[in-house]
Formats: sequence, structure tokens, C-alpha cells
Amino acid sequence: MSRPASVTINLSALRHNISRVRDLAKGSKVMAIIKADAYGHGLIRVARQLSDADAFGVAFLDEAQELREAGIDKRIVLLEGPYSAAELMEIQALGLEIVVHDVSQLEMLEQVTLPKPLVTWLKIDTGMHRLGFLPELVNMAWARLRDCTAVAAGIHLMTHLAVASERDNPMTEQQLATFFDLIRDKEGPRTIANSAGVIAFPESHVEWVRPGIMLYGISPLSDSTGIEEGLQPVMTMATRLIAVKSLRKNEPVGYGATWRCPEDMLVGVVAAGYGDGYPRHAPSGTPVLVNGQRVTLIGRASMDMMIVDLRHQPQARVGDPVVLWGEGLPVEEVASHAGTIPYELLCGVNKRLNLIEHG
Repeated sequence: MSRPASVTINLSALRHNISRVRDLAKGSKVMAIIKADAYGHGLIRVARQLSDADAFGVAFLDEAQELREAGIDKRIVLLEGPYSAAELMEIQALGLEIVVHDVSQLEMLEQVTLPKPLVTWLKIDTGMHRLGFLPELVNMAWARLRDCTAVAAGIHLMTHLAVASERDNPMTEQQLATFFDLIRDKEGPRTIANSAGVIAFPESHVEWVRPGIMLYGISPLSDSTGIEEGLQPVMTMATRLIAVKSLRKNEPVGYGATWRCPEDMLVGVVAAGYGDGYPRHAPSGTPVLVNGQRVTLIGRASMDMMIVDLRHQPQARVGDPVVLWGEGLPVEEVASHAGTIPYELLCGVNKRLNLIEHG
């Protein structure tokens, strides 16, 4: 029998979640963000399931090449744009679209001769201060793109929201106002909304929306879970108990003996650990499901194993099912206990886990 630790990908949940995007952002086209191996869910697998998307967003050329090699012919946008002029011919040959966010990229486009101009998205920095042209540079960048023979007519316009995960943070309204002011004399398709914008800021639902984490069933908002937002979890990380032990009061558990039994009790050994992508820094008290019921992690997660408190599951036996996150246990909750974000947990799942697809 193979090791029981597995990751299950629910394909019907993916389709449900993109339908939820459509319901929330009626009238907007959908650029599904599938970078970073589709947030750990499998780039090609996810692209094939999200056939309802109008375009895909990836971080860089290698991801786009993988999609094209798999026969994906949908529009693909390189969210970080070209890294060098040497990439532009391949970008053009693959029919990709680029985001331009820096003067160095303007210079690349101005110096290259292409058989066909590229569809280009001008990224505007409205306050996040990651990628994008600062407000005082937007008119310059717009004019240079408009006059560049390597750029197709109809420049697209985009920005990114920094704190849309916080419904009441005034910065989002400030970013929206800045963006609309900067583009008031510029025509072209626009995109603003990330997943949080899709759910919480309908005024950001312009011609395009760019959902990412919500496609995978995870809430982008700080005050809700995906289930509460009408989403379905796509990934479930699961395994089984491989040992059940009776320990006495004050006996230690795990590396470093950081947790001691407060009374005589049962503990269970779970066949999964940080080598599988479970966060080693998850503290005692982090929830785990055994037989569909909540128990808690105790002590430190090891590379291949972790230990759970079975005082509320005294009937538990070797071989019983365990869910670490996913169906029945929101990954948002596990991430919160571990002091991280769901994105990191999903992207960190190790390929050694048995992969199961359904739906």
C-alpha cells in the first residue's frame, strides 16, 4: 500500500468558482490568474477546466510556453511583461500579450522590429508601489506605447489593488479614484479587480476582472472564508492515522518536547508533515479533522508526520481519515493559525503527495 498522504483536486469546484466570478462581475471579461502552477493546483489541469475564462494571466514566459505546448490557445497575458528584448520574438510567435510596467520595457519595444505588433497592457501604480508607472509617468508611457510600431492599437489599462482584502480600508477607494483620474482621457479596455475586488468592490468591475485565489475556493478577504463567499475548496490535503498511543500526564510530544500532556490521554500520529507542504511553524492548537471531527495539532510537525490530540476522538483507530485542509476545514483557518496566508500553503504543496482528481 502506498503512503496515504494525498492532495485531491476537485475539478467541479473550479468550474463552480469561475461561475461565481461571472455572477459577481456580470458584464466583465474574466482573466483567470493561473501563475505559480495555478497556485499549486496544476497549471495545465486548471487551464483545461477553466475553459470559460476569456484569458489566462501568468507571471512569465515559461508558464505561457507550457500552456501553448499543451495546446491551450486562449489569450495569455504575461503579468510581469518581458524580462529582456530577446523574449519579444518568442512572445510574438506564441501570440502572447504583455504588461508594460517599466521604462526599460518601453525601450525594448521601441528598439525591436516584430512581424506583428503585440497587444499591450499599460500598468499604472496607483499606490501599491510594486509594478507600474507612477502617476507622473503615465502620460509619457502612454504616448510612447501609442507611437511604438511594436505595440498594437488599443492599449489596455490596468492597476492592482493593495488592500482590497480589507473591506473598510479607504485606500482602495483612493486607488480607484487615482486610476479613473489618470485614464479619463484615454480609451481602451481596463482591468482593476483582483479576487478581493471582484467580491467586495463592484465599482472595480470594469471591462476585465482578474480573479486568482477565489478560483481555488479561497476567500481573499480578511473577514471571511471561501465557503462564506459562495466558493468551493478545490484542494484537499488529506492522509490517515498511522499510530494511536496512550500517554500519561506530563509526557512530552514531538521534537523539542514543546508540548506536554495535561492529563492521561490518547494521541494520534498522522502521516504528513512539512516535507509534504504542511507548515512546520503551525502551533499546537491548529485544527485538523479526524473522521470528519475537529481535533488539534500538538507539538511540532515533523518532516513526514505530526501528532494530534485525540481526547475528543477516543474511538479513533489506525487507518482513520485525516484532513489537514480543504473540504470541511478551510485552508484560511489553518493559515491563520500558522501565521501565514492560504496562498503560501497552496503553493507549497509537495509533488510527492499522491494526486487524486475528481469532478
